[in-house]
Amino acid sequence: MKIKGIVILITLLLSGCNTEAGKNQKENNITTNKEENSENSVAFDEALPTIGLLLYNGVLMTEVTAPMDVFSKHTEAGDKLFNVVTIAENLNPVKTEEGLVVVPDYTFENAPKLDVLFVPSAYDMWSTVRNDKIVAFVKNRNKETKYTVSNCAGAQLIGASGIAKGKKIVTYIGGGKQLQKDYPELLVQNDSLVSFVEDGKFSSSNGNLATYISSLELVEKMTSKAHREFVESYLYLDRLKDWESEKK
Repeated sequence: MKIKGIVILITLLLSGCNTEAGKNQKENNITTNKEENSENSVAFDEALPTIGLLLYNGVLMTEVTAPMDVFSKHTEAGDKLFNVVTIAENLNPVKTEEGLVVVPDYTFENAPKLDVLFVPSAYDMWSTVRNDKIVAFVKNRNKETKYTVSNCAGAQLIGASGIAKGKKIVTYIGGGKQLQKDYPELLVQNDSLVSFVEDGKFSSSNGNLATYISSLELVEKMTSKAHREFVESYLYLDRLKDWESEKK
């Protein structure tokens, strides 16, 4: 019995040591992972303009990736021109309409000062424009931005925030009449004819791939025509333009 008791005691002590060791190892792994994540993250340069991309569940993927695609490109000489960050209500992963899962860089509360805010859309804008936190974020950040851009039904958030009264705006094809009805203070353009419109600090597009238009127009305004052309060549947009002619 004494031997059995000693064995049990030794087993418990070893178990406790292993548990503590496991705990320490787990803590070390967490610290290491944090360090790795910090090393792998894109450095934020406070001297550069910051482009903020609004995220929320169900957002249309291209309306986030297009401006990221355009503004994250370095110059031909390899210089970084912008900080490009994603922002959501919290740091929970955001699932786009198409299924892409994105972990936001910042929340509404801790996001850095923005020079540009891109406001994308979702198929379910009814719920989005009734999210007071999202609407308040757009309204408050517009006070500091040099440019505010909406794509597709993101124009609904611009209308709900009340920041662009008397300004020209365009939305997705077929959505203009409802947008004008919901927000009569906006000067809604004919979306069957207009793919992009600019009015002061505000610009907008039909969304989807037309988001590249609003992004490229703005990157030219903030840099130069030469840099825009470099970005277009980097993205092989000329190949898309020549697509039909190559088929003949």
